[in-house]
Amino acid sequence: MARIRPSGGYRDLRSFQIATIIYDATYWFCEGFLEPRSRMSDQMVQAARSGRQNIAEGSRASATSSQTELRLINVARASLEELLLDYEDYLRQRRLRRWMPDAPEALAVRGIGHDRADQADQADRSDRSDPEKHYALYAKWLDHSDPAVRANALLCLINQANFLLDKQIAALEAQFIEEGGYSEQLATARLAKRAADRTEPCADKQDPIPSCPQCGRPMALRTARKGKATGKQFWGCSGYPECKGVLRV
Repeated sequence: MARIRPSGGYRDLRSFQIATIIYDATYWFCEGFLEPRSRMSDQMVQAARSGRQNIAEGSRASATSSQTELRLINVARASLEELLLDYEDYLRQRRLRRWMPDAPEALAVRGIGHDRADQADQADRSDRSDPEKHYALYAKWLDHSDPAVRANALLCLINQANFLLDKQIAALEAQFIEEGGYSEQLATARLAKRAADRTEPCADKQDPIPSCPQCGRPMALRTARKGKATGKQFWGCSGYPECKGVLRV
């Protein structure tokens, strides 16, 4: 039986691939240009790691909780924003040149991301999930001896990752509004299964599940627990308590 909500597949996400490059490059940047045991070095590495790991964890959580998936993707987005500020601070406090958006170097770094997005559908699956091949595309900047070049290239990559995460968050929010969360989808699937079972020959004497006279949603067969009708069955709206529609059996 297919799962109601698929999960995983994060290694094929462009946001995860770029976040992996950012994490590796940040680790080596801090190792080469900051005091390894300094607070700033530790915070930058942890922010880069959080961006990557929360994308993966959110993808895995999508099977059972839309809210958890959204929360984790937002955590990843916030972590990368924190890292973005750290690189900006590094350049500003050392009076190093920051690339303008239309600088040739910035356009070259961003151009690789655009090219990869265009070629994504044609790429071999193993190639899409190989972090070393991804990193090699940016190595001329990320392994540069000048820390300003590395920091500027990473700013370009973080902005790309944040752009992709913003789109991912918007898509998840739209999906949640349109389809509901896991619990709602599970309840809908259960009601659909019950409705299908009632159409089987062995159940041809039973009435199909009616629709709620107030909101139109499928109704659920319930048993009264109190009052004069205690022990008797009735149809109650599956949207209870938001909708209190009832029908007699």
